[in-house]
Amino acid sequence: MKLSPNAITVLEKRYFKKDENGIMEDWEALLNRVASNISGENIVEDYDPAKKQKYFDLMHSGAFLPNSPTLMNAGNDLQQLSACFVLPIEDSMESIFTSIKNAALIHKSGGGTGFSFSKLREANSKVKTTNGVSSGPLSFLKVFNSATDAVKQGGTRRGANMAILSVDHPQILEFITCKENTTELTNFNLSVALTEEFMQAVSQDTEYELISPHTKEVVNRLKAQDVFALMVEMAHKNGEPGIVFIDRINRYNPTPHIGMIESTNPCGEQPLLANEACNLGSINLNAVVEDKKINWDKLKSVIYDSVEFLDNVIDRSAFPLDEIDKMVKANRKIGLGYMGWADVLFRLGIPYDSDEAVKLAEEVMEFLDYHGKVKSMELAKEKGSFPNFVGSIYEKGELLREKGKINWNSLAKDIKKNGLRNATVSTIAPTGTISMILNASSGVEPQFSLVYIKQVLDGEKLYYINPYFEEELKNRGLYSTELMEKIAESGSLHDLDLPEDLKRVYVTSHDISPEWHIKMQAAFQKYTDNAVSKTINFSRDATKDDIRIAFESAWKLGCKGVTVYRDGSRENQVLHVGSKTNEEKKDGETRVSPRNRPEITRGITQRVETGCGHLYVTINSDDNGPCEVFTQMGKVGGCASAQLEAIARLASLSLRANVKLESIIRQLKSIRCLSPMWSKGRLITSCADAIAYSLETYLHVDNTEQLTESVKMPDNPSTIISSGKIKSICPDCGSAIEFAEGCMKCNSCGWSKC
Repeated sequence: MKLSPNAITVLEKRYFKKDENGIMEDWEALLNRVASNISGENIVEDYDPAKKQKYFDLMHSGAFLPNSPTLMNAGNDLQQLSACFVLPIEDSMESIFTSIKNAALIHKSGGGTGFSFSKLREANSKVKTTNGVSSGPLSFLKVFNSATDAVKQGGTRRGANMAILSVDHPQILEFITCKENTTELTNFNLSVALTEEFMQAVSQDTEYELISPHTKEVVNRLKAQDVFALMVEMAHKNGEPGIVFIDRINRYNPTPHIGMIESTNPCGEQPLLANEACNLGSINLNAVVEDKKINWDKLKSVIYDSVEFLDNVIDRSAFPLDEIDKMVKANRKIGLGYMGWADVLFRLGIPYDSDEAVKLAEEVMEFLDYHGKVKSMELAKEKGSFPNFVGSIYEKGELLREKGKINWNSLAKDIKKNGLRNATVSTIAPTGTISMILNASSGVEPQFSLVYIKQVLDGEKLYYINPYFEEELKNRGLYSTELMEKIAESGSLHDLDLPEDLKRVYVTSHDISPEWHIKMQAAFQKYTDNAVSKTINFSRDATKDDIRIAFESAWKLGCKGVTVYRDGSRENQVLHVGSKTNEEKKDGETRVSPRNRPEITRGITQRVETGCGHLYVTINSDDNGPCEVFTQMGKVGGCASAQLEAIARLASLSLRANVKLESIIRQLKSIRCLSPMWSKGRLITSCADAIAYSLETYLHVDNTEQLTESVKMPDNPSTIISSGKIKSICPDCGSAIEFAEGCMKCNSCGWSKC
């Protein structure tokens, strides 16, 4: 498999083994390390060298990759191969702080954690042992959040968390609104566990009961529609909380005799019992498309090999806690899914938002789920069923699958007779960086953009283009750099002068209505053991009613949960284009005049070394974004001072007229004078270039902070404006990022918020 330059960058930065002298391996060496470890070379007494070659070929062909921890850690000292964990929290100080400690150990090893806070008694309820009162789940949620920060500060990449609270908890209203301030609880995704009783109450416009988890007594009654409306309002405002249908999740719990599922992993695709982990991997559907058709025989072979690979991962993993090791090996859950779905639809000429695509989604997922279970049954005959098989739904002859193209009743009987190696087989997980390595679209998401821009030195741009879209444009004689620029700016073909059939097939996230996003998620969920990682994207002007309809549709169509994201709604700084400018008409043309300067602004100041001396650049903002620039250079006067003031005034005028900040940067950047100067590792070519540098820095810091000589990049991305759309900026490389699969991520360098 030939790697793209982007894939090599990601691998070098995040995956290849390193020592004090730098990178120690290449792509083939990484795959050899992983295949050797998972196949049991130097571990298993009756080791079969053919198995190692099979696993190497499986990955090297580009048909399958396991989740990132397996690629990073297999064959290394850490040997922690799982990404997802759920930890228990009982209603005691001992349990709470044990979970905090255990979460820290998991984060240190590179995993993410999910928690249910539903068992914690509400705030101000009595605590017998101390004659005091409880702090409540929200107070402890903040403690967990701080502990995650502390692990990060200790030198490890910050762990991601999921916090879930039951909708019938007495503090549910505070939980729903606790991330109204987006600077709070930044290490957590939040979801509300909705019961079937609650959803029926919403449907029938009745009240429901709030129950104290400690006393089990009813402490209040609320109107279900009011609570639902509050969730909708907050999701509209900043995308959180998400929702999970907890009763539906437990209806498909394969081992109810072991316990009830109360939480999921951070991105929501993996409902797990307390102290469970799951090993995930994804098949690249691109690898099985031949002559504009899916090669079903080839896909079956890839499914069989992938299930065997993931089952072996369980035995090779060094889990961070004994309790997790025990539970994982008792249930042996794996989660095999897909990536490259949007690419395959492009190649087959099928629009994502069509009945044909939904039908094909059901077909490919049913195929994976069925043959995954057949292989798991074969492994059970060879190695034995998962230890908790007796008492599971499989031992009772149940599969809980809707009728499709396959005889599920016959398979259920076979499994009851022969056993099953894995309690779950299928998951649609976020594929983030592993899809970047294989140059495939993420999971089952639509393409977020057909063209991405990466900024490099001296203002040069590199274009990352969907390969199938690029091929189609070249075949039609439509490819040009100018067209790439337009597509990158707009993010869509919708308003471009291109053939209608091309625009119909090559749709992106924001071209697709929420209704079709939900239909696609439901189609994959229909034959998925666990859950589906999928973000329902909304345009910025989406209404609360649009969000409400999406939530209700997810419930009605059989989804296990849903995450929504309204464009730009999670940014700390929201910028508007054209919304608050003054317009005047002259000679039949509409002209823009700058908005008025408010009495009070807030800003940042940065000192930049230039050939003329220390230049201080202040950038102030109002409620609508950056609005003015001031410059000061010591006691310099005369022409230099006048020119600096002129640049600052024109930049301020442009900002208040809502000219894009990056457009101003582009005009000022790299202007040269006779006295260039190095400043903190960057060549400042002129005072104008210094102002451009300060404006660029402004994009990467919270504009309420004072800049010091050392600018530290924040964890949260900054925002820019492009063609009237809000875009987020990667804190690692400065490229545009997207919100998909429940998380912020960069398609240029592989950075991820999760």
